[in-house]
Amino acid sequence: MFEKMKEKSRQKKIDKIEAEQCKYNKIKPATNVIFNIILAFLAFLAVVPFVFVIAISLTDEQALRTYGYSFIPKEFSVSSYSYIIKAGSDIIRSYGVTITITVVGTILGVLLIGTYAYALSRKTYAYRKFFTIVITIPMMFGGGMVATYMIIARLLHLTNTLWALILPMAMNSFNIIVLRTFFNTSIPDAVVESAKIDGASEWRLFFQIVIPMSLPGFATIALFLTLGYWNDWFNALLYIEESSLKPLQSLLMSIESNMQFLKSEGLKLGLSVENMPEESLRMAIVVISTLPILVAYPFFQRYFVNGLTVGAVKG
Repeated sequence: MFEKMKEKSRQKKIDKIEAEQCKYNKIKPATNVIFNIILAFLAFLAVVPFVFVIAISLTDEQALRTYGYSFIPKEFSVSSYSYIIKAGSDIIRSYGVTITITVVGTILGVLLIGTYAYALSRKTYAYRKFFTIVITIPMMFGGGMVATYMIIARLLHLTNTLWALILPMAMNSFNIIVLRTFFNTSIPDAVVESAKIDGASEWRLFFQIVIPMSLPGFATIALFLTLGYWNDWFNALLYIEESSLKPLQSLLMSIESNMQFLKSEGLKLGLSVENMPEESLRMAIVVISTLPILVAYPFFQRYFVNGLTVGAVKG
């Protein structure tokens, strides 16, 4: 009898604590409406610039000079896209190169970062502090562009190969720290110890237990890597000379540079260059290079948000 009364008293205390927590965590309807309005306004601010870019890319160049920028084209034109399409097979080939780099680099980067971060997250790892310092130093100090070029081009001889576009971006200190924090907060030590007691090796433990439990964290890192590889053009400028190996961003920059060169030469020769697309071409390049990422992002969004919020709870 006494035990039952004691249990009831304990349960009442628990219910009271939970009720107080719900009271503090509950959002009032008016506050909820305000938050929704603020978030809708922020979403509007994020979407409007891209819509504006699309409108400019579909506007005639002469109309841009006469009427300025507007959300509704004064004179509709696809001349900027036509100029890009004239590249024909070059665009398709560059898309293929960029997709290959992005897919291979993302997979390789996730594996390297994941294994490195998992080792650092295990408290039993003997060299944990040393390798933590190893990844912390590059976040504060860099070797510089000359040293990086000498290693990739002269030491590793990766010039004019896709590996020159993949390997330099495969490892990132920030991504390692984010994923290590995710492992520390999301992978219980009891699960790891139980798997080891059952005879699981470290590789089996990582691929069959850790990865399925850490999909939000891996998806976050994969998205960071995908964006980095897709938007990269600087490495191609340094290490790629063959046109067949140029990624999309590098090719689009070459198209814009050629347009500026043709315009400047036309002015020197006294030719009419008023109808040559320039501003609209820049916006068309932004649309072509950004659209695939915008299409792919919704598939990563749920994992991306979960990965960032869970990994940011504890240090």
